[in-house]
Amino acid sequence: MEPATVLSISIAVATVAITGFLVYVSFGPPGQELRDPFEEHED
Repeated sequence: MEPATVLSISIAVATVAITGFLVYVSFGPPGQELRDPFEEHED
């Protein structure tokens, strides 16, 4: 394979992996421990 193709695929895989991890942390079980400062100060 061409080095440019390998680099492009590597960057795409890294981007998808990071996005998936961040969605998991935000909405998955670890996300239940996150606090919402706007919700705490609503009147």
